[in-house]
Amino acid sequence: MSWKINWFWGTPPATKYSEPFEDPWREMILSDKQRQRVFKELKEFQISTSTVRHLRILLHGPTHSGKSSFINSVNTVLQGRNTTVALANSAGGFSFTRKFQTYKLKKDRSGSFFPFVFNDIMGLDENDSRGVQTDDIISVLGGHVPEGYTFNPMSALTKQHMEYNSAPSLDDKVHCLVSVLPGDVISLMPQGILEKMKKVRQKAIDLGIPQVIIITKVDSACKLVSKDLKMIYKSRKIKEKMQECSNLLDVPMHCIFPVKNYCEEITTNTNVDIVILTAMNNIVHFANDFVERQ
Repeated sequence: MSWKINWFWGTPPATKYSEPFEDPWREMILSDKQRQRVFKELKEFQISTSTVRHLRILLHGPTHSGKSSFINSVNTVLQGRNTTVALANSAGGFSFTRKFQTYKLKKDRSGSFFPFVFNDIMGLDENDSRGVQTDDIISVLGGHVPEGYTFNPMSALTKQHMEYNSAPSLDDKVHCLVSVLPGDVISLMPQGILEKMKKVRQKAIDLGIPQVIIITKVDSACKLVSKDLKMIYKSRKIKEKMQECSNLLDVPMHCIFPVKNYCEEITTNTNVDIVILTAMNNIVHFANDFVERQ
């Protein structure tokens, strides 16, 4: 059965219930006090070098893995209300994101923004004629793709194109690569998409760019977590999904973060906020470590 049928028009295999671990295998306190603490950490974060204006975080992964939804979810947490800065599509089909876009997230006063930005790009597809070209993602890593560039699944941006940025600054380059994978269908990932992601990962390694995996749709991946997000780090199923991602892309477990995006909700939730904020705090610190080394 193809990836397209399983993911876009069908439903992933039902996850079996498994007994949780007696103790959480990763420590995470889910409380209002903890939310305030991790939110304060992110709100007060400052880049430790003057060489860049903002930390650039690139999200990539298969189509409909939740990249744009993760951006919206982070912004929802930071604004404390339902937001939609990145257009996302809940329906099946091709990648909804077509252009290279940079998203700045507003702080609590006019003209003030958090010291990091997101780049959302067209999703990867097993069919080379539909998803983003791997070479385009590599060009994004190096800062060669201009804002607003429309990705062409049939042809990658090259040095011969007028839009190609041949002299990127450190600001233009990516400071952390985030692979977004849907937790409910990781086992169905086609080899073709995995090979593309590995190629991008290898280029990021060559450039010294830190890498993180965000696992979305954890509530669909585990019935236990669907009932109570507080069980996320007691769930055997979630730990198995994380280990699977680690094995597939060779990313260490401490750089993998399962989250639940905001999708149906119109108000925020403390537990959802904390898992998202914890992931973001790690991402911005990894990115900051990278620019310090440049």
